[in-house]
Amino acid sequence: MVSSETFVIVGGGLAGAKAAEALRDSDFDGQVVLFAEEEHLPYERPPLSKEYLAGKKTLSDFTVHNSDWYHDHDVDLRLATRVTALDPAAHTVGLPDGTTVHYDKLLLATGSASKRPPIPGSDAAGVHYLRTYDDAGALDSVLAEGSSLAVVGAGWIGLEVAAGARQRGVNVTVVETAKQPLVAALGETVGEVFATLHRDHGVDLRLQAQVEEIPTTDGKAAGLKMRDGSKLAADAVLVAVGAKPNIELAEGAGLSMGDGGVLVDASLRTSDPDIYAVGDIAAAEHPLFATRIRTEHWANALKQPPVAAAGMLGKPGEYAELPYFFTDQYDLGMEYVGHAPSFDRVVFRGDVAGREFVAFWLDADSRVLAGMNVNVWDVLDDVKALIRSRTPVDVDKLADPRSPLTDLVS
Repeated sequence: MVSSETFVIVGGGLAGAKAAEALRDSDFDGQVVLFAEEEHLPYERPPLSKEYLAGKKTLSDFTVHNSDWYHDHDVDLRLATRVTALDPAAHTVGLPDGTTVHYDKLLLATGSASKRPPIPGSDAAGVHYLRTYDDAGALDSVLAEGSSLAVVGAGWIGLEVAAGARQRGVNVTVVETAKQPLVAALGETVGEVFATLHRDHGVDLRLQAQVEEIPTTDGKAAGLKMRDGSKLAADAVLVAVGAKPNIELAEGAGLSMGDGGVLVDASLRTSDPDIYAVGDIAAAEHPLFATRIRTEHWANALKQPPVAAAGMLGKPGEYAELPYFFTDQYDLGMEYVGHAPSFDRVVFRGDVAGREFVAFWLDADSRVLAGMNVNVWDVLDDVKALIRSRTPVDVDKLADPRSPLTDLVS
């Protein structure tokens, strides 16, 4: 018997597409409605700052499913459609034209938007942000050989774009308020590795620098004016100072909020039993770390939807994956796994100067909280095992490449 239930998914990125896929793979035969704000089919975002700007991939290469898939799996995909309201009591979502759509179960996968800092000139022509495919296309069009780009922010997006631009012969300056790049994610010690990397490849990296204004010429951004009075000329400006989770729907609906997102349990269920949340907005209870974790990582968008889909179908499940992300910049490829918002020290294993090493973040009890492998590709599972063991390690052996990591796991 075909189900009469309607499951609605709000958010047309990787998480939304994977949720629809998971529901159909779990033999849900009711109606699935997927709302996507963009006019493009759901796609993955990491390639925007990586392979796309490098000219190695086009949109079709990182589109999750083609249009035939949605038709063949009876998924009602509504592109260029923004959900403007959520009424949990009525079990409806509202659309801009005033109509509503009923749901029995709802999944919020609304993702994030680029932060817009209160810098004069930050909305001028020639100022770029990178969140969508259209953003990437606009940025791609100005990265011509011999041109100049000023990047505000030395986080993942800023550095990946800087790397891609340098490889295209663009003159790049990156300004960052912190002492090192990626301080929030990696800390100063490992951040210095990335500072050296970019300077080695010709980036003018200016740390502990404050942007006062983005001046314009004939209405177009012409560079940066710094707080110390100095000026930096550039043909284009990229502002990459972080992401802001799109939690407005959840807030307006009265769902429990916290940790910068929507509070969900390990099954990814919100405070409303008929509403689930995944991806950037989900502040989820983590079984291993016994705390809530909200990360804006591709891995969550990929792996959380099957857990949420199971819950929507009344099946048990919990999301216990370790946080994971990766980057590729110049000749450096790396993977990071774990969770270390605070840590006691960092231990290196291998050749840091040669950019072929593993870094470990340890707590005061010498337990491994997180690990990052740089141009070393056979250790990720061992690093995960160390983190999951939650036991102290011999730090000397941890730092010694001759000591197998498997011997350190209790």
